[in-house]
Amino acid sequence: MEVVPGTTRDADAVADLWVDLASEQTQYGSHVLPADNRASIREQAARHAATDCLVVARMDDEVVGFVMFDVSDGGVGLDVAKGLVENLYVVPRMRDQGVGARLLREAERRLAERGVDIVSLEAMADNEAARRFYRRHGYDRHRVELEKPVESDTHSKEDG
Repeated sequence: MEVVPGTTRDADAVADLWVDLASEQTQYGSHVLPADNRASIREQAARHAATDCLVVARMDDEVVGFVMFDVSDGGVGLDVAKGLVENLYVVPRMRDQGVGARLLREAERRLAERGVDIVSLEAMADNEAARRFYRRHGYDRHRVELEKPVESDTHSKEDG
């Protein structure tokens, strides 16, 4: 297995893996529609490859994992240069073999070369396995996103 820069030729395989990733995330409450977003993710993967922000794990000729990343300021001025790991996925049969760790390290290395001070990423709150993986690699909570359905009785209880 090798971890190498992704190319635009990998965009279809990455998009297929992203659909698998997004499908898995629905069990943790993700609102993303996996198949409906395949085309836009394919375009994102191609853009990331063109800007050297896509790394893939290959076994023979098969892409078995990927990470997309970028330098980001979130549209606001920051006191640090921030790297963002946007998506990281490894096919289930290759998990617990160090593939995800290698992909993450390579993304972090490439982001460091671009001058970032910190690396940020998101994981579903209920996906304990992903959160444990990222904690093992030095990531800690920084920000918490909260949500609730618009149609709830909370408004009437607090307003009442």
